[in-house]
Amino acid sequence: MKKKSILWMMTMAILLLFVAAGCGKQQAVRPQQEVAVKAMQVIQKDSPVAYEFVGEIVAKDEVPIQARVSGNIAKKFIKGGDTVRAGQPLFEIDSRQYSNTAADVRAQVAQAQASLNNIRRDVARYQSLSEQGGIAAQTLDTSRAQAEQVQAQVQAYQAKLQQAENDLSDTVIVSPVDGRIGVGELSVGRYVQAASTVLATVSTVDPVQVRFSMSENEYLKFARMGSSPDAWGQQLKLVLSDGSEYPVTGHLEQIDRGMANQTGTLTMKAVFDNPQQLLVPGMFARIVATGETRPGAFLIPQRAVQELLGKTFVTVVSADNKAETRPVTMGPKIGTMQIVEQGLTAQDVVVVEGFAKTQPGSPLKVTMIGPGDLAIPGAK
Repeated sequence: MKKKSILWMMTMAILLLFVAAGCGKQQAVRPQQEVAVKAMQVIQKDSPVAYEFVGEIVAKDEVPIQARVSGNIAKKFIKGGDTVRAGQPLFEIDSRQYSNTAADVRAQVAQAQASLNNIRRDVARYQSLSEQGGIAAQTLDTSRAQAEQVQAQVQAYQAKLQQAENDLSDTVIVSPVDGRIGVGELSVGRYVQAASTVLATVSTVDPVQVRFSMSENEYLKFARMGSSPDAWGQQLKLVLSDGSEYPVTGHLEQIDRGMANQTGTLTMKAVFDNPQQLLVPGMFARIVATGETRPGAFLIPQRAVQELLGKTFVTVVSADNKAETRPVTMGPKIGTMQIVEQGLTAQDVVVVEGFAKTQPGSPLKVTMIGPGDLAIPGAK
């Protein structure tokens, strides 16, 4: 009886193994599920190459405001961050001592002028008496010499008065340019030293400059293309940090005299109009300059390019609608697209969205899209 029981249990175990093996075999042959992706045909067309350079927005003019006279700040007509106009009063220095000095010198001028008028009358009388032989010629000459001396004294006092009035006028400090004043201005009561203390800084806001650097290799590339700054530097575009393109084009205004010794780069400055004052100093942006035109270039969306361990590749839709990993060599970027130097042809279809869910050989459920479908939601 025991032998029959053991035999029955062994038979059941073998049957269970066969059933399990059969189920596993059924699972193994189950077809893979298709991965939904969005793909795009490689575009082939003549394409102007755009070169990008990281730049910093700076004020075209940045003027430190200094007083011409010393004293305590008595009044302040602005606050930090205000937009000011050329000639607009900014600060006033205590003017009492300068007012008193001007009044004192004005009295000295009046006194010297009165003395000059009196001597001139004496000269006129002596002239008449001398013609009649009533006085010696030496007396007339002495009187004329005294008149010249007092005349010189009057002129000296007038110059001193002009300086005193200038000092009094300079107690009101005005903005030399249109622009925006910094927030670090001095407060009322602070003592300022003439031609030394910086009360505030005014930066021009329209236009602004964008300072950027070009490497030696990039400079040589432009030079060998035969493209002078007068050509490529006239219609420069500006891409802001949020990816939006500034609506106004700019032009190259300054090129440094040579390469910087430490960085090996050539510093340049481009000018952009800023009527809405959107651009402020300290912002970072990308300068985009158009270079040579690549005939028949292959273009794919930048978002289709994948990088891993220093290698660049894309996922291609094969003829039987399966995923294929293809190594590629990428070239310059053109907007949201990028030139492919090697690895693709115009007949290839690359996966733009969903490639992260695929593996080589994965069956694909492909939705074809075009360049117009590449806009980023929410972007302007």
